This record gives sequence, structure tokens and C-alpha cells, in this order.
Amino acid sequence: MPPRAPRYWLLKSEADCFGFDHLLAAPDRTTCWDGIRNYQARNYMRDDMRPGDLVLYYHSNAEPPGVAGIAEVVREAYPDHTAFDPEDPHFDPKSRPDEPTWLMVDVRAVEKFPRYVPLEALRGATGLEEMLILRRGNRLSITPVTAAEWKVVCALGGVQPAAKAGAKAAAKPLPAARARG
Repeated sequence: MPPRAPRYWLLKSEADCFGFDHLLAAPDRTTCWDGIRNYQARNYMRDDMRPGDLVLYYHSNAEPPGVAGIAEVVREAYPDHTAFDPEDPHFDPKSRPDEPTWLMVDVRAVEKFPRYVPLEALRGATGLEEMLILRRGNRLSITPVTAAEWKVVCALGGVQPAAKAGAKAAAKPLPAARARG
């Protein structure tokens, strides 16, 4: 069977909590994407995200909010260990290691955009009218992005939209990064 073409995603993270520069500084420029506590976002990770998929790294709660760079999924969904830790802010007493409710993926920084793409630029760009992040009331921290939207956002950020995937999956869970979900 031929390899599947990469899919595209937008992942939101608070810039001051774990922004793109934090990801660039992480060991191997990689971290686990933990703390997701929304069923639809969890289902995207479980059912659709695969290593090699490309990610727009979006800074939420920033001034201004916007896309800072590109990452890629390097490990498919696996149990989110923060759900089992009573000391962790993402603890969920109903999630059990033998039957986990919450999952995470690992992501690796690929490239910081030469030009940060603020939310207002996304709103004003031709071709992004239907982008999920721009819909009123959308609060999901993970949303799919079409190939056409990917190309527009990459161009706004000053990079060629060619696929840059190809990293190997992480061998073990990485230290948790906080407050993304």
C-alpha cells in the first residue's frame, strides 16, 4: 500500500506557557502534546493524526494571537500520562491507565515562520474564509486544515508550503508540556 499523504492540522498553545520558541528549545525540538480534554480534539488525535502530518503552531492568548511556525507529528496517539497524576492540573480521576480516556501525540518543530501570521491576517486572507479557527465559537485546540489553507498560511508566514515531514517517531513519552488543552 502506498504511503498516505500528510494531513494538515492547527494546534493551539498559549505562547507564554509553551510557545513555538519553547518547542524549538525542547530536546530534539520535540514534546508530547498533552492536556487535551475535549473529546473531538482527542478523536482527531486518535483517529486521524499520524506521524508525518504537518502542523500550524498557533499561539492563543497572545497579543496578537497567530501562527508562529510549522511542526510535524512524530508519534501517533498514546495515553496521556497527565490524566493519571493527581498532582497534575490535567488530572482526570475517571481516566485509568488500563482504559485511558485521554490521549496525546508527539510533535517536533520544523520551521519558525520568518513572518508571524496574526489572527487578523488570517481573517483577511483570500482562501481562508472557511478555516475552522476563524469560525465564531470555535474553541478546539486541534483543528484540521485543508491543503489549500495550508498553502495560504505558509505563504503568509514567508515559507514555501512544501511538505517537510519525515522525522522518526519518538521512542518513549516525553516530559509533559503544560496547558495546551
